[in-house]
This record gives sequence, structure tokens and C-alpha cells, in this order.
Amino acid sequence: MSAALKTIRFAIGAFIGLLVLAAIALLVFLDANAFKPRFEAAVSEIFGMEVKVGGRLGVGLFPGLRVTLEDVHIRNRGTEVATAREARIGIDFLSLLHRRVQVEAIALEHPRVFIERDRDGRFNFEQSATARGTLPDLNLAKISLSGGTFRYVDKQSGRGFEAGDCSLDVSRLQLTDRNRPGIMKNLSFTAEAACGAIRTRDYAASGLRFSVSGQRGVFDFKPVTMRVFDGQGSGSIRASFTGAVPLYHVRYSLSPFRIEAFLKHLAPQKIAEGPMDFSANLSMQGKTVNELRQTAQGQISLRGKHLILNGRDLDRAFARYESSQNFNLVDVAALLLAGPAGLAVTKGYNFASNFQGSEGRSEIRTLVSDWIVERGVAQAQDVAMATKQNRVALKGRLDFVNERFDNVTVALIDTRGCVRAKQTLQGAFKKPVVENPGVITSLSGPVVKLFRQVESLFPGGACEVFYAGSVASPM
Repeated sequence: MSAALKTIRFAIGAFIGLLVLAAIALLVFLDANAFKPRFEAAVSEIFGMEVKVGGRLGVGLFPGLRVTLEDVHIRNRGTEVATAREARIGIDFLSLLHRRVQVEAIALEHPRVFIERDRDGRFNFEQSATARGTLPDLNLAKISLSGGTFRYVDKQSGRGFEAGDCSLDVSRLQLTDRNRPGIMKNLSFTAEAACGAIRTRDYAASGLRFSVSGQRGVFDFKPVTMRVFDGQGSGSIRASFTGAVPLYHVRYSLSPFRIEAFLKHLAPQKIAEGPMDFSANLSMQGKTVNELRQTAQGQISLRGKHLILNGRDLDRAFARYESSQNFNLVDVAALLLAGPAGLAVTKGYNFASNFQGSEGRSEIRTLVSDWIVERGVAQAQDVAMATKQNRVALKGRLDFVNERFDNVTVALIDTRGCVRAKQTLQGAFKKPVVENPGVITSLSGPVVKLFRQVESLFPGGACEVFYAGSVASPM
């Protein structure tokens, strides 16, 4: 080895050694907490939010230059966005020689993140226009958190969720061109996330896991898996923020799940029980919940076999219905509407209460509920169910934009798919109106029986087919 090369290597080694000795001296003789205000100011500038450290600030050297913060609070526009019991920030040592702080990695212990969307559609973490122009770019190799809690509230819709026992590992996070409006358009990263429990106002789920990768405003979440209603769900989400309006494409399937778990919040006892399959393929765009609802389009499907309905013998009720009219066909639509309508139809019309009783039980041999969604309106495509002796079918539309039933008709049908009896459902989800039965149900009991006998002798008689879908006649 030449003398020059030895000299250069010695010089580099000596320089690094001096840096290490200087850093150790700083740790020994200086109080790191005295620099807390300056550090808070530097980090606040990087993130564009107010960062405060309530506890102590410590500095370590191994495995790299690391700053440890206790009791960290992040605020934006006067609102607390996040807290952490402890934060460890890795800093590029050489950047300090140029009198700047370059953050390389961030690790958070027991963070709590509060995301809120106000009535104007703005998130609490978004920066003001004046602050946005002064912020530098971000380039972080790694961000991680453990034992986290996330809470989201949407003041526009009144909905939200809370997720606990969450972990997150983010790699290669880059945020560039921050002078341009729209933080999502300039964001790139890959991540793995998991949460032990998720709870909304009405439902609970567990075991959420997903991977996400995004670049320049397009993010793919796949696979997204979680356990809900005692079933395992899986799907994917593509979110694009490249245009003026965000665009989302959601694919999701839950197969199988238990209908008793889905209906549990409606009544303490088991209204129905059995396995069902749910799937959805939807596209939507918008900045608000209303805009997303108005632009939703795609398909929704709910299917089941060998379901048990407790508290009501439907076949016996249908037999009485033709003579006494003492049964509301629309009540049966609870199961048919459960897929696309979900909570929407149960806001005001408590379908579940109509099945609470002691009049036996029913077996739903087959249930199919397939819908096409266009501009926020679900159109029934193939919606029917079969008991041991009867079939019930449904036609019409569910208008989620205006939250109304649009000419929904529920019919008891014969072997040919023709109407034996029917009722219609109109009006708002919160206060629907059930209209009178069709003409056939106005016949007296003996006349109905005679009509059935004549019909059996001439099965080829003309009728208007109400249903010609996939649910076969049980008879």
C-alpha cells in the first residue's frame, strides 16, 4: 500500500474518530434537554406541524445518531393530531456538519393518532396554503410504530372508527414538490400494516392486515384482510389522487360469514343463523361522502344456503296470508335487502323486530341478492329466496343518494315465477310506506283455494312473469 493511500486512510479514520469523540463529549458535558426548543423548532419545520416534547430528550450514538423523545405531541391548526409515549428519530450525522437536520428514520412506541375530517371536507393534518410553500421535501428510509391506536371521525357523515393494537412499517417514504397543492399527489412509499381490533358505531372486526405501495398519487392496498362477522374477508383498494377528484376502486369478498353476527346489533336473540357469502366490486370518486355515494357504480352480491330463520314459520305464514292477509310480505325483504342496504334500511324500519316471536322456524334453502349499482342507485338484478314450499322475489331500486326506496316490490311467486301476492315499498329509508297487497290477495280464503286447484289443472295459463332468476322453485 502506498504511503499516500495510508495517509489518506489514516486521515479518514482520524477524522471519524474525532467526530465520535466530539459526539461523546457532547453527550457527557452538555445537557441535551437544553436544546429541546431548537430541536422542536427543527422537527416542526420538517413536518409542517407543531411538535412539542413533554418529557425528556436524550441522544444516543449506537447503532447511529439517535434522538429519543418522551411524551411527544403533534398539533396542526390548533388541533392535536398525534401523540406518542416515546419517539426515536435517526439523524444523518454528516447533515449536522452543514447545520441542518436530515431525518432518516422514525420509530414510535404506543402512538395515538386522531384523524378528523371537518364539515368542509378538510382533514386536520392538512397544512395551510401559507405553510405549504416553506416546507422542505421528505426522504425517510423507515418509519415504524407499535402498540398504536387510530381514531377517525368524519363530521360530514357522522361516521368513524377506532383501531387498536396497531403496527406499521413504512419504507422509502418520499414527499416531493410540496409547493404543489395536494399532498397525496406528491407522496410515495411502501408499507405493511396490521391492527388487532377495529370498531365502528355498529360493528367490530379484528385481524386487519394490508400491504400498500404508492407512487406519485396512486396507491394500491392489497391484499386487505380482516375477520368480521365470524368470517374472513379479503379484498383490494386502488386509490388515485392524480386528478382533480380522488378516484377509488374497491374489490371485497367476505366468504363465508355468519348472518347471526351481522344481525347481532339489531336484537339480542338470534333472528337468523347460517353461512352467507358477500362480494362487492365498486368504483367511486369524490372528496366527500356524498360525492362518493353519488358516483358509486359496480356490483354487489349476497348469497346463502340452508339458513335458519327463528321465530317465524314462513311457509305457514304464507298459507295463512292468502286467506287472512295477516302477514306483511315486506318484512321478509329484511334478508333480501341485508346485502346492499345494510344499516341504511334499518335506520327507521326495524325489520328485525318482525321476526321476533315463538311461531316456529323456517329454513331458507337458497337466498340470492344480486344488485347493479349506477350513480349511487342499486337496481335489483336477481333477488329472491326459496323456503321448503315457497319463493319470494324482489324488484326495484334502492336510492342511496336520496336514501329512498324506489318502487320496491316484494312478491310471493308460483312455480312459473308469476305473482301470487305482492306488496310495494316506497319512501324514505327512515320512514318507508308499505302499500296494499295486489289484487290476488284480496280474494277470500275458499276462492283462493279454488283458484289454486284450477291453476294446477291448467299450468300453461297466461301470466306476467315477475321473476325468472336463478332461484329454482322448491315445488
